[in-house]
Amino acid sequence: MTFPSVSTPSRRRGPTSQVLLGLMVVAVGVLFTLDNLDILDAREYLRFWPVAFVLIGGLKLWHASRDGHGWFGGLFFVAVGAWMLLENVVYVTINARDLLPLFLVFIGGYMVWRGFGGARRGGRPSDGHSRFSALAIMGGVVRRSNSQTFEGADLTAIMGGCEIDLRQASIAPGTEAVIDVFAFWGGIDIKVPEDWVVVTRAIPLMGGIEDKTYLPNPPLTPEKRLVISGIVIMGGVVVKNSSHRGEERAD
Repeated sequence: MTFPSVSTPSRRRGPTSQVLLGLMVVAVGVLFTLDNLDILDAREYLRFWPVAFVLIGGLKLWHASRDGHGWFGGLFFVAVGAWMLLENVVYVTINARDLLPLFLVFIGGYMVWRGFGGARRGGRPSDGHSRFSALAIMGGVVRRSNSQTFEGADLTAIMGGCEIDLRQASIAPGTEAVIDVFAFWGGIDIKVPEDWVVVTRAIPLMGGIEDKTYLPNPPLTPEKRLVISGIVIMGGVVVKNSSHRGEERAD
């Protein structure tokens, strides 16, 4: 007697930023509807809109507590949201120039923490780790992985660029890897093998996400799926296939 095969579900990271933003859009729609019905004044509540940044940052921090990646993006959103809330609700004016030294302290401390963490992991520009992170601030970072069980990465580009080469990596068939991106006035370029299926779930805000890959021909079963999640603000993310032939077709 033959039993049907049951595929193992891929690990989920919980609610995504897209779900959170969708709920916020619904809330804004309900708010304006109640305002049009003269039930309440929407202006009294719209000044709390920076809460959206705090919630997104809190969600990223929650994800980071589970897989260890995405701390910087989460802290950035929480800090910006809290700053705006202070100005809009408490009416406390904070000059960005006054906080610039504190920002430098935060960046320097984060780089030191990442440096010690990289030393313990033995991280190199080319490695076989199934997960890694890259941070580019007003500069460029080049990373590549040849892991045959790639699980994902956390990429942050702030007024800089990340170039990620996964051409020698592989995903376990029937599973998915997740790359969480955060680009603010920056760009992220990701090269993937030809047998990967790319699913884009990242949210562009005055930015762009371009998938230049093409589906494997013939389709592979089970498929190797790469999910691109995160937020792109006034920046860009490009995903393209791996080989020279694939790059030429993508371009």
